[in-house]
Amino acid sequence: MKIGFHGKAFDADNNEFIKYVLDTVSSWNALICVSESYAEHLENQRLLKSSMEVFDRHTNISDLDLLITLGGDGTILDAVTYVGLSNVPILGINTGLLVFLATTGKVAIDAALTCIKNKSYTYDERALLHLDANPGVFGDISFALNDFTILKSDTSAMIVVHTYINDEFLNSYWADGVIVATPTGSTGYSISCGGPVVLPQSNNFIITPVSPHNLTVRPIVVSDTAKLRFVIEGRSKNFLISLDSRFETVNEPIELSIRKENFKIKLIKLTDHNYLKTLRQKLNWGLDVRN
Repeated sequence: MKIGFHGKAFDADNNEFIKYVLDTVSSWNALICVSESYAEHLENQRLLKSSMEVFDRHTNISDLDLLITLGGDGTILDAVTYVGLSNVPILGINTGLLVFLATTGKVAIDAALTCIKNKSYTYDERALLHLDANPGVFGDISFALNDFTILKSDTSAMIVVHTYINDEFLNSYWADGVIVATPTGSTGYSISCGGPVVLPQSNNFIITPVSPHNLTVRPIVVSDTAKLRFVIEGRSKNFLISLDSRFETVNEPIELSIRKENFKIKLIKLTDHNYLKTLRQKLNWGLDVRN
């Protein structure tokens, strides 16, 4: 068995937990591979071993049985840029706070690792979005699991985002920005701006304005078979765009379009996890004295 690990910087409070996970997987005689950035953090905590292989975003990791992330949802989003179209499934172990993707907590780690060892799990395939831009941005990782955003770059006046669906004009958003979310990303930035919760297999994009000037402008859900195109105007000629947690500054004029990515990401689904249960827990649904 060959298992990859990816994470972000961690403090001493998580040191013993991460050591326990690595030692447990090592006890299976599994080959452990760690991302280049995570290897630095492990080395700082004296947890990196010479037997561990190190990979980066240009390494072919398709021979991994799975990739385990240690952190929160942001860590999974970052791990997606390593996995790409390799089809390697991801298991998120939560050492962070509010999460919808890394649903395996510390208290359930033994049961989760047993499932991994016995290969007792299924897959939850999630759609991604793809950004086409001229001139190009984000290099060869121009895809996102959660969302794409267009935002004003400073404290200047709002921007205007002219939006088209399959080259048919939809609206000119006078706002601080616009979010295009996948169903997975509907519980991220989009929901904070008033967007709806959309179930993962819904085959949609959600277009959500950020602080729109006109209060009658509402989020809209469209098919993910559509091509979305954006033209930006503003007093400032610089704008921010993002794919998940990765940001770039772009200049006017720039052509931006969003489509569904040609591949999907596989999240490992353990037997006791389901999306609706996660929604109830994370959004505190049902917390009422009548229940």
